[in-house]
Amino acid sequence: AVGPVFIRRLWDRGIPENLNFADGGTGGMDVAFQMRGVPHVIVVDACQSDSQPGSIFQVSGEELEQLPLTGMNLHSFRWDHALAFGRWLLKEDYPAKVTVYLIEGAQFAVGQTLSPVVDKAIDQLADQILHGLTPVDEKSTAWIDIQPDGYLRMSENTAKRLFPKIRWCHCGAKASSVCCPRVEPPPV
Repeated sequence: AVGPVFIRRLWDRGIPENLNFADGGTGGMDVAFQMRGVPHVIVVDACQSDSQPGSIFQVSGEELEQLPLTGMNLHSFRWDHALAFGRWLLKEDYPAKVTVYLIEGAQFAVGQTLSPVVDKAIDQLADQILHGLTPVDEKSTAWIDIQPDGYLRMSENTAKRLFPKIRWCHCGAKASSVCCPRVEPPPV
């Protein structure tokens, strides 16, 4: 259930216009066709690796591609098969980048609800992807604070990510002769 729940969480947060979603749970063949011409595909699924439940693993899609075995049917054609099939079928129209995120599950019985730790990991990954794949965790140095007067305060890392064309001073402020006399003001 990690994949469909993840898609719902992204949907609830508001989807940027440049993102499309596909649930590849039982429609792996469809996913292969939907990848045509897409520059970056992100796959999210649960995994069972005996790691700590809620752990998030990031893996290159190429490492997980699996060619279909003989005797397969459409219901056993999973996303890992879709990646290999898509590479074969789409050739130069295959995505330049495929990133797979696997969330370690806690319970795998049919009908079980998500454990709180897996539920939290889904939210964490949804936020991470919507914020440009910047790592999101409790130790992160990226932050934005909205002040009561409406001004935004943000960490240096966040400012550099959101405003890459602005030259930043070593003190973290926008570079100018007012901020630090040693810094040349940006060219006009």
